[in-house]
Amino acid sequence: MSAAEPSAPDQPVGVDREQLLAAYAVAERAAPRLRMNFVMSLDGAVTIDGRSGGLGDAADRLAMAVLRTLADVVLVGAGTVRVEGYGGLSLGADDVAWRRAHGLPDEPRVAVVSSALDLEPGHPFFAGATTRPIVVTHEASDPDRRADLATVADVLVCGADRVDPALVRSALAGLGLPQVLCEGGPHLFGAFVEADVVDELCLSLSPLLVAGRAGRIAVSAHQQAREMRLLHAIPAGELLLLRYERAR
Repeated sequence: MSAAEPSAPDQPVGVDREQLLAAYAVAERAAPRLRMNFVMSLDGAVTIDGRSGGLGDAADRLAMAVLRTLADVVLVGAGTVRVEGYGGLSLGADDVAWRRAHGLPDEPRVAVVSSALDLEPGHPFFAGATTRPIVVTHEASDPDRRADLATVADVLVCGADRVDPALVRSALAGLGLPQVLCEGGPHLFGAFVEADVVDELCLSLSPLLVAGRAGRIAVSAHQQAREMRLLHAIPAGELLLLRYERAR
């Protein structure tokens, strides 16, 4: 999970955009794939002062921009929208040109997962969106809130009394959005791990020791062990860009 709005990154040491586009490419875009993206300190902290932005650097921001360029939809939890200040995505000109050259819309869509539906229709997440956002919720959520948000977003109902991660993945694929990039938060990641629908983890390992009480990148009520295999480890200055795939 990185900052909601990456600025245009300076050129990181030892890594460039074309290298990362190749490193993070997927073999088959039509096959549904749920990819998580997080930044973490060496001692496991996922935030500094409650936000992830202080952990990243130019290399992390470049990797996030590349991952968004490759995605059909960027998925976040409502808590992440509130804390990280999501207000619509904005890709750089080179990224838009790459997407056009590969037959993709100029920008990925953005989706938020919320059970409480406690985001107002006027929130910057909706007001600042360049493409119509998506709200993902469940049948037991407030129908009046669903109706209000349906005026500014497409509402997907995925599950009876809680959001079902497997249904989220399949519903987004059904909208023609099979390549899902999830940018947090930890509870959403934990729910997806429990449901065993995480195909990939892209982790920026920040060269910082933080201590304190910062949380982990994945949190859930039940412990789960999911075996992963390393696809790449790319040094980018002092930061390390890691890509793991689910071993199935």
